[in-house]
Amino acid sequence: MLALVLEDIGRLVLKEVEVPKVVPGSILVKVHACAICGSDVRIANHGNPRVKVPAILGHESAGEVVSVGEGVTKFKVGDRVAIGSDVPCGSCVYCEAGIGNVCETNYAMGYQFPGSFAEYVLLNPLVVEFGPVHLIPPNLSYEESALAEPLACCLNALELTGVNLGETVIVIGGGPIGCMIMEVAKRMGAGKVIAVLRSRKRLEIVGSVADVVIISSEEDVRERVKSETYGLGSDVVITACSSPDAQADALHLARGRGRVNFFGGLPPNSEKPKLDSNLIHYRELLVTGAHGSVPRHHRQALSLIEQGLIDVRKYISSIYSLTDGVKAFQKASERSEMRIIVKPN
Repeated sequence: MLALVLEDIGRLVLKEVEVPKVVPGSILVKVHACAICGSDVRIANHGNPRVKVPAILGHESAGEVVSVGEGVTKFKVGDRVAIGSDVPCGSCVYCEAGIGNVCETNYAMGYQFPGSFAEYVLLNPLVVEFGPVHLIPPNLSYEESALAEPLACCLNALELTGVNLGETVIVIGGGPIGCMIMEVAKRMGAGKVIAVLRSRKRLEIVGSVADVVIISSEEDVRERVKSETYGLGSDVVITACSSPDAQADALHLARGRGRVNFFGGLPPNSEKPKLDSNLIHYRELLVTGAHGSVPRHHRQALSLIEQGLIDVRKYISSIYSLTDGVKAFQKASERSEMRIIVKPN
């Protein structure tokens, strides 16, 4: 089969590899859509301790079951399935508590387990038993279903911060993740959603979701936030970008007892932010992180998309064939588009 293989940091190549063999407890899925996540770009350009090259990346995917291993009862040949990222180990205290996304083993598709930038992906017995693999509702396309994974991560972040009726929510970053967070926050009852962007690149689509858009390169963000919040600051601030400055700034944008969530992870070699801990202390800020999601979030995300509550189609900016996968990654690295989908077939 054809696959995009990360042979070394900065070296992504299209090549033929063996089709994975089905073993008892596993299933083989023919990939129909796999989206390029910002973390895929970071892994390709900077590496990741959990990814050992050569590796096949890709964790936002959907496809059709073409082969089922002995003992599998959850799925059958012909099933359409959406596949998420984080896979609980199933046995540690975190996984037993339902928070496998903070499992110390931290398995994930496209990380320790081969991902979906290929014609076929094997879901091993652990993924089949405990992972985020769910049947696609009849009215959803493979492309929409692939975006259940990033939406699931947004649900995890907003679950950690909470949004109460009428509260103000600031999202720093206007990519697909940032926009999905804004949309879900509104569904949860947010009164005003403010987006903070570096430039006007994605202004049109962000403006269709946010109530207020602030371009940080053109005006003083803190002063504008004060004017939008009666001088108090925001109830919730979420950093949906890979920026140390955004994390440091987020604390200044929150009101007393505000909730701040660091959603976007930083590249391994990036400068770590200098956080003003006195802001946390005196304003009694509640600061959390958000890493991935758990399988129930993935199921909930599919349900939200199925019901039309979140329309992810507007976040699909372009579709590339697998044979143009390297070009698709180059385009994703420019951060000028929303989600780019790679379709093997």
